[in-house]
Amino acid sequence: MPPRIAQIRLVSSHPQVYAPCDDSFALVDALLADRTKLLDHHPSICMEIGSGSGYVITSLALILGSESKNAHYFATDLNPHATEVTRQTLEAHGVHAELLTTNIASGLEKRLSGMVDLMVINPPYVPTPEDEVGSSGLSSAWAGGENGRSVIDKILPVADNLLSEKGWLYMLFLADNDPLQICLQMRDKGFGAKIIVQRSTEEETLHVIKFWRDPDIQIEGNEAVSGGKTAPQRGFDFLRSQISRLSFRETRQ
Repeated sequence: MPPRIAQIRLVSSHPQVYAPCDDSFALVDALLADRTKLLDHHPSICMEIGSGSGYVITSLALILGSESKNAHYFATDLNPHATEVTRQTLEAHGVHAELLTTNIASGLEKRLSGMVDLMVINPPYVPTPEDEVGSSGLSSAWAGGENGRSVIDKILPVADNLLSEKGWLYMLFLADNDPLQICLQMRDKGFGAKIIVQRSTEEETLHVIKFWRDPDIQIEGNEAVSGGKTAPQRGFDFLRSQISRLSFRETRQ
């Protein structure tokens, strides 16, 4: 029997809350693709930043299911309507998360510092004027400012603080966000990266990238020798080629 995910007919809605769309489906597909690894990972604390309709956090709780019965779930959103809709979606599927209406993870950064084993984020990634960023309504779900990076660049340091030593982050990016440059920034913080799902629609090119703390990256400067590449370096060369091919691929064949 395939693992359960949130059913669209049970996902609650509100005119001011972003409904599940291609990006939401891509993020859940990435979790499904990694389900066996996630179960072996045994996450104790799972968190979604920007829960919107609750489709992703609900799907995550269902994917992990009773095999991760000790997992505790958190979800945040800046939009108070989204927090309520997430609550309704969770209840409709018989799962639970602690919900907080807040900007990114304000109010949880000290409480959960270094404790989150699994984090999922579908951030506001659409390039928009800066004055559209950070509203409390529907546009807060997509307005990302210049290059779609204004909110993303604020989220990543928070994720670094919250993730445990074994923490995994699944985050969705648009090609316009320059995901390779983001991966290189995370590499400087000691994170490995891997594309789990990559998808082109007629309107956008999406990447779901998994990040994890990689001790090999943290010490590779001491191990690198001239003329050779470490495993993390080879991994990032491959990641670069993946992103480059997809970013320049025509979306219409």
